Amino acid sequence: MSFDPNIPNVARMYDYFLGGKDNFPADRAAAEKVLEIVPHIPVGARENRAFLGRAVRFLRAQGIDQFLDIGTGLPTLDNVHEVAGPGARVVYADNDPQVLVHARALLEDTPQVRIVHGDLRAPEVILAQARAHLDFSQPVAVLLLAIVHFVQDDPAPIVATLTDALAPGGYVAISHVCSDLQPEAAPGVEQVYRGASAQFTARRSTEIVSLFDGLDLVEPGVVNLPEWRPDNPDFVPFKDTGPYFLCGVARKSAR
Repeated sequence: MSFDPNIPNVARMYDYFLGGKDNFPADRAAAEKVLEIVPHIPVGARENRAFLGRAVRFLRAQGIDQFLDIGTGLPTLDNVHEVAGPGARVVYADNDPQVLVHARALLEDTPQVRIVHGDLRAPEVILAQARAHLDFSQPVAVLLLAIVHFVQDDPAPIVATLTDALAPGGYVAISHVCSDLQPEAAPGVEQVYRGASAQFTARRSTEIVSLFDGLDLVEPGVVNLPEWRPDNPDFVPFKDTGPYFLCGVARKSAR
């Protein structure tokens, strides 16, 4: 994939949703079209970053010290290696050249972290590179946050390939935009992303839940982002809100 500032880029659009500055006019124009259809996307983007932090802290508490973050996006605050802390090894994989340049510049003096060029649609290529830094005979956590909805074909075989590579005790964390709440919005959002660097595919909650088949879901299961183990013990889920941006963490057990 070559760099073209005139083609909306999904990583830069996400950066715009988060309030970042690593984006161009084409990215902002496309993002604004999405916001006309689904105005609450920036809230979901922030919730997704918060979920990443809670999930990584949970995984560290379970003894996980190896992470494979696929579709990492542009570096921001509280990246996986920062949350995981000393002693953790992290491989970031992305297929976006701008993401790779930014990440390598930021992490060139961080020996426990590797950046690899990889596309989620070719998981075997990512795994081959990750094995140079991570020990897959020991538990690894695979993070697929806000990336699977950019796979047009059935993503279940991709997730299964990644899961099969894990040793028992490894984990998979997934977050995925859900179309249950606003199914009428999905065609418009998909249309905007057809002109971007990756196409968006809306999925129903049943399809997202099925991505965890064969794994042991961690409580509270597959829920909206802010409902997954919130930091505030007094958190009350939004009333009358259906699935809109689902997430979950699941463990591979010995069977």
